Amino acid sequence: MAANATVEDYMTRDVATVSPDDTVAEVSRRIVESDGHTGFPVTDGRHVEGFISARDLLAADDNARVFTVMSEDLVVAHPEMKINDAARVILRSGIQKLPVVDDAGNLVGIISNTDVIRSQIERATPEKVGKLMHTLEEIHDIDVSEERRQIELSELTPTQSRVYADELQGRSYELEHGLAEPLVVIDNAGTLLLADGHHRVMAANRLDIEKMDAYVIVVDAAAELELGMQRTAEKEGLETIDDISVVDYARHPLIETTERLQEEGR
Repeated sequence: MAANATVEDYMTRDVATVSPDDTVAEVSRRIVESDGHTGFPVTDGRHVEGFISARDLLAADDNARVFTVMSEDLVVAHPEMKINDAARVILRSGIQKLPVVDDAGNLVGIISNTDVIRSQIERATPEKVGKLMHTLEEIHDIDVSEERRQIELSELTPTQSRVYADELQGRSYELEHGLAEPLVVIDNAGTLLLADGHHRVMAANRLDIEKMDAYVIVVDAAAELELGMQRTAEKEGLETIDDISVVDYARHPLIETTERLQEEGR
C-alpha cells in the first residue's frame, strides 16, 4: 500500500487541540503534562486558526491569549496528499507535525515525521519478503504464501547466534516510538524460523514485549523442507531467543581487526 499511500492512510485522527482564547499558562501546563506533545493546532470549532508550539510560549506572558502568540503562517497537509510529498514538506520545512485539513480548512488529523518514517518502513519490508519468497520458490521448487500475524516471541526459533549491544539500543528506541519493522518469519510445518529481526526481537524481550507483528512466509505443508537456516540453528543449538548471545560492539570482529592492526603499526 505504501507506494501509493496518502496522508489519510497514516495520519492520527484523534488530535488534541487548543482554543485561541486559552492562556499561555494553560497550554504550557498541557505540554508539560502530555506524553510527548510539543505543540497543538489552534482551532475555533473545527476550523484551524494557527499552531502553538513550545517555542512560541517561551517568551510569552502566562496570561497572554494563544491567538496573540500562535503561528498563523501554517504549513498544512491535505488528506489526499501522497505520503512521499508530505515527507518532503516535513523534511524541507523542519516541522515535525503537519495539521491535516480538508477543503474547508477543517482539521481532520495530524501527520508527523514518525508517521512518515513508518510509511517508508511498511514499503521496504514487503519488498524484502517478496525477494525471500521468490528465492525459496526458485531454490526448492515449492509454493509459499504470505500472512501477517502477531507472533509470540517464545515460539520463535532464531537463525542467528548473536546480536550487538549497541544496535539493541537503537532497536529499543524504534520499538518505544512505534518505528520498528515487522519481523520476517518462515513457518515451516509449524516451526517458526526467525529470518529477519533478531535485534528487534532481543530489544523487545528486554522491554517485556511478548508479541510482535510479523510477515510470515508459509511453506506448503506437503513440502516438509529442511531449510539451510534451520540446519544452522540446529547445529548451533538455537532453540529459543534465550540462546542468542549479546555481544558488545567493542568486540565486533571488524573492530578487533582494526585495533590489532593499530597495535601492530605502533
